Amino acid sequence: MTPTLVDSHCHVAEPEFDADRDAVLARAAAAGVTTLVCVGATGAVERNLPAVALAGRHGDVQVFATVGVHPHDAITLDTAALDELARLAAAPGVVGIGETGLDYYYDHSPRSAQRDAFAATAALARRMGLPLVVHVRDAHAEAADILRASGVEAGVIHCFTGDRDDARRYLDLGLDVSVAGIVTFKNADALRDAVRTIPSDRLLVETDAPYLAPVPHRGKRNEPALVRVVADAVAAVRGEAADDVAASTAANARRVFRLPG
Repeated sequence: MTPTLVDSHCHVAEPEFDADRDAVLARAAAAGVTTLVCVGATGAVERNLPAVALAGRHGDVQVFATVGVHPHDAITLDTAALDELARLAAAPGVVGIGETGLDYYYDHSPRSAQRDAFAATAALARRMGLPLVVHVRDAHAEAADILRASGVEAGVIHCFTGDRDDARRYLDLGLDVSVAGIVTFKNADALRDAVRTIPSDRLLVETDAPYLAPVPHRGKRNEPALVRVVADAVAAVRGEAADDVAASTAANARRVFRLPG
């Protein structure tokens, strides 16, 4: 039997899926994607509520949730919002904190606010004993410094876009690295080089759906079923069997997020 897969980072609670969410989850199951980590951090703290509500069993697919405030919205993370995150993180089916981090490409929130929110959210994850889901763009060295200072011991660098040196920074801190559809993009040679160096027991795969659909679906709405395309691409880059990558990345996601099964 082909090993089942875990989509370690998607946003299937978002409005982009309201019209056909059940069909999307059915296609995931048909593709052997039986477990999803639905990330709720798509705005201010209240935007986590749909992900928390979606957590649970949906036919042959089990959905888990994480809660956080995206770096784009870091300016909204005040004390009240952080308290609400802590409350949501205790809800059934919530398995992580995030996504949080630094996005110096878009800079939708001031960098100082991003750094403060990242540090505060990392501290919350450590306090609650939950893994941290981290978003980093154009800020790998600084993100690693904040993670090192936080003492966070478990987490995932989601949709990793760095090079092999950036990957090593995170691995040395004890974090795992997740790869999305960007690994299939023509201009992602540095990422593919990094993917070859990540130990098989520290590598995850994800879709980040509805964003970043892999080639040949690029430009269309992404969905969890396509994490198999990502896993197959990772296998090709690493010169490994697709079934081996499916099995190891699923096991790694279950370890990091302490998922059953």
